[in-house]
Amino acid sequence: MSRFVTEPEFSHDRPARIGILLVNLGTPNAPTAAAVKPYLRQFLSDPRVVEIPKLLWQLILRGIILNVRPKKSAHKYASIWSKEGSPLQVWTQKQARLLKGYLGERLNAPLSFAVGMRYGEPSIAAGLDTLKADGCDRILLMPLYPQYAASTTATACDAAFAQLQRYRNQPALRTVRSFHDHPGYIAALAEQVRTHWQREGRGDHLLMSFHGLPRYTLTKGDPYFCHCHKTARLLAESLGLSDGQYTVSFQSRFGKAEWLKPYTADMLAQLGKAQTGKLDVICPGFVADCLETLEEIAIEGKETFLTAGGGSFRYIACLNDSTAWINALADLVERELSGWLAADWQAEYAAGLARESRERARKLGASK
Repeated sequence: MSRFVTEPEFSHDRPARIGILLVNLGTPNAPTAAAVKPYLRQFLSDPRVVEIPKLLWQLILRGIILNVRPKKSAHKYASIWSKEGSPLQVWTQKQARLLKGYLGERLNAPLSFAVGMRYGEPSIAAGLDTLKADGCDRILLMPLYPQYAASTTATACDAAFAQLQRYRNQPALRTVRSFHDHPGYIAALAEQVRTHWQREGRGDHLLMSFHGLPRYTLTKGDPYFCHCHKTARLLAESLGLSDGQYTVSFQSRFGKAEWLKPYTADMLAQLGKAQTGKLDVICPGFVADCLETLEEIAIEGKETFLTAGGGSFRYIACLNDSTAWINALADLVERELSGWLAADWQAEYAAGLARESRERARKLGASK
């Protein structure tokens, strides 16, 4: 059996297109233990996510974690599930639709859009297949992770590269590494905070909670920790905050190993014990609300803060479908497509030179 996927015969008169694949982490298909278990198996079997010798880790994963955690995680997912489905899936799909509209208005180019999730469905492979079937010979992989980490951006690229190995006629592929300090992204975050302040009043302290990683990732060369702090510094500067008016922390710790500090749960307890009156919390590392923001922060985090003696806990939603964010995303994509959008390429499509190419090919014996 061939290792390559079956592809249609090459056609000389089919205009080539540019594809944009938005990539995010992924989600179970339903808030049930049966749906969560295969999702967790795929996620926690990724060697970039859990860097423990494979045989030892699989014994722990299959013998303990997958027998206990799916039910607990399903309960958490159920608490944030919407009528439309998983918030992460809903927001990511909406971002793709809005991006298509924005760029369709801005650019005169043959573009196609798709969504791919690193874990769960639709997969990155399925997204690439969709774009390739649409005639895309150039594809931009746009991981929706502002700060680069091997366990997020790199593993998304791994999945895309693995799928490309199955194509006989490979498209050109570009990848976006990070956008942690992109002016449009920072401006969108700042607008999200200011809009919250205008509606609810300015808080006494702003906590910026980023997803955590094991401490060893920093010492092994992962720039994630530094990217998070730069994002926080730029956001604080945009908001006019001094050092004492905001704090950076890291959430979602898993296992017994030391992770990046300070831990969000500890910081929430500390701010609560200090009797902080109005605490605003934002998660700049997530561009779409999901389990980690809606359940871990807006529900569990709130309880931790209030139980410790805090006053008012105010969660600030992720960028989601905000106009400023979609504009920033469009700017990011357009910048990365530089060269692919050259005027001579567009003129070629408009003038119908693809048809002339077909006629020349037929004279040389091509069937299509």
